[in-house]
Amino acid sequence: QVRLVESGGGLVQTGGSLSLTCEASGNVKIILSMAWYRQAPGKQREVVAAISETGRTSVADFAQGRFTISRDIGRKTLYLQMHSLHPEDTAVYTCAMSPVPNEAGEPWYAFWGQGTQVTVSS
Repeated sequence: QVRLVESGGGLVQTGGSLSLTCEASGNVKIILSMAWYRQAPGKQREVVAAISETGRTSVADFAQGRFTISRDIGRKTLYLQMHSLHPEDTAVYTCAMSPVPNEAGEPWYAFWGQGTQVTVSS
């Protein structure tokens, strides 16, 4: 069983910064990809950024130039550095892990953390 635990969320003002951490534990043998998602009240969950086992990253358009995703392979820890935050970034941020691809060969995020709240005030 794999467990993902996020930390680092909180309240910041517009323009502020936060660094999120996701610690993985359990029987982790293969990690195809890890990602950060977020979900704001009344909105669908959306991808923020993802990183493959080889270190290739993908960042959502709204996060380009502001958010950076990275991973510590040895500790199986995922990070999300966020800068220049806007009220629109307010959401619950959740990390996810894909140990295997889906039928289409794309990452399948089978493991999820509980999430950490990020609130950006005006």
